[in-house]
Amino acid sequence: MSTQPAALRSKSELIEKWSKPEVITGSEMLLRSLLLEGVECVFGYPGGAVLYIYDAMYGFSDFHHVLTRHEQGAIHAADGYARATGKVGVCIATSGPGATNLVTGIATAYMDSVPLVVITGNVVQSAIGTDAFQEADIIGITMPITKHSYLVRKAEDIPRIIHEAFHIASTGRRGPVLIDIPKDVSAAKALFQPAAEVNLRGYNPTITPNKLQVDKLLKAIAEAKRPVVLAGGGVVYSGAHEELLKFIETTQIPITTTLLGLGGFPSGHELWMGMPGMHGTYTANKAIQGSDLLINIGARFDDRVTMKLQGFAPNAKVAHIDIDPAEIGKNVPTDIPIVGDVKTVLEILNREAKRTDLADEWRARIAAWKREVPLRYEDSETELKPQWVIEMIYETTKGDAIVTTDVGQHQMWAAQFYKFSKPRSWITSGGLGTMGFGFPSAIGAQMAFPDRTVVSINGDGGMQMCAQELAVCAINNIPVKVAIINNQVLGMVRQWQEIIYDNRYSHIDLAGSPDFVKLAEAYGVRGFRATNKTEARDAWEKALAHDGPAVVEFVVRKHENVYPMVTQGNTIDDMILGDA
Repeated sequence: MSTQPAALRSKSELIEKWSKPEVITGSEMLLRSLLLEGVECVFGYPGGAVLYIYDAMYGFSDFHHVLTRHEQGAIHAADGYARATGKVGVCIATSGPGATNLVTGIATAYMDSVPLVVITGNVVQSAIGTDAFQEADIIGITMPITKHSYLVRKAEDIPRIIHEAFHIASTGRRGPVLIDIPKDVSAAKALFQPAAEVNLRGYNPTITPNKLQVDKLLKAIAEAKRPVVLAGGGVVYSGAHEELLKFIETTQIPITTTLLGLGGFPSGHELWMGMPGMHGTYTANKAIQGSDLLINIGARFDDRVTMKLQGFAPNAKVAHIDIDPAEIGKNVPTDIPIVGDVKTVLEILNREAKRTDLADEWRARIAAWKREVPLRYEDSETELKPQWVIEMIYETTKGDAIVTTDVGQHQMWAAQFYKFSKPRSWITSGGLGTMGFGFPSAIGAQMAFPDRTVVSINGDGGMQMCAQELAVCAINNIPVKVAIINNQVLGMVRQWQEIIYDNRYSHIDLAGSPDFVKLAEAYGVRGFRATNKTEARDAWEKALAHDGPAVVEFVVRKHENVYPMVTQGNTIDDMILGDA
């Protein structure tokens, strides 16, 4: 990709070059500090309040800057980069509308515990509070959706603030940190001195768990007859996938993984039951409801997992392992609270954990449920079914792709029918459910891994919220493969209106959407369309073979629903299984 210069200096060379004390501008301090944190890629959009920063970037080649076509595209790309790598994602925007255009992306990252450092410009300090041109109180606006915020008052503070921000974003429960830099601060000169250490009073995330609680869990495991593990995004974020696999293979406890937990445990494993919750598998939902011990590892007990809280896992002793103590007991009463890093906790558990010998009958029952009520759909030889498209994408990529999605029906089908076996190969907006996230996040993931196949699965609605970023792929030859599942409606809203609102279809028709093939070609991207299986396979294989970005529009059945489905107000074992 042309965004990747052929020769980048090694980390040690950069540290040596940029660590020397020197009188420079706040903007130059910012760039140097980012490099010293190991930043390789920044996504951004310039404007008046960050012009000094962008001027400092002129001719600067020690990290890549990707110019998106919308600030929201920049922060979603930074988010995708962070989720794919585990590193801190970085984006830059100007003051006022530039900063406010980042809000949805900040909230997305905050809900899903994604480490970001978000840099915004602001008007000069003397104008703050005067309703100056392009002024917005971005610190105040984003206070509820950031892990921490800084308003930089002096240029010499920038190295320390950047160092602290990266530390806060990437430790404990990860999340976005915002740094607001007034224009006069970015212009001011001061002595640059790299920050060597972090001293944050009161910020000490608990990594190692309480031994008494761990012992309680080990005792509960030994006594359990119907144990279930519910694993979430915390497994992926802590890099605990190997420890989790060892724990499951030792204890032989059946496991379900949440939407954000997909890839944290191999989907082909005999003890994996699929995803739980509103669109979870029959087996996962029945197992949770029938369990006598539910071990939550790095998940939030989100409402889309639990559905009706009264009646959730009614007979289970609940153990909850999480780095964030605020999550434990927040939604579901917890019998065994374990605060700590998931990887560390599992390492400790694995020293003493043993097979659950009392659960043989339970494992047999779960195996029978998996056989008797698998995920299924009614295939067609005349209509293109979205589930089949997902299965075809899985087969042709051999399950090795990084898959990003937007939000809606296609997201659920991808979660259900693409088999994830590797961590950080699945990127989706879980907590906030952000339309317009899928494609820009794929750009970030592809920047992180230029040699891997990155597939962005989108609906025809969400794609129109971010289609302008096709220009970024075309100009920089970022080879993302975009699959548009086009059912001509807002599919998930239509499904709810059909099932819950008695077929009262209100304002969901996306007629008038563009010809996505022509739209792709207008941006200089290869475009293909498919309306049946033969066309679909041919178009997708051509897209995969193409050495640049490509868009494939799959025209699918309008009235296809995602099943199983649990409607609101019901417990998760009260499932609509559909007519497949």
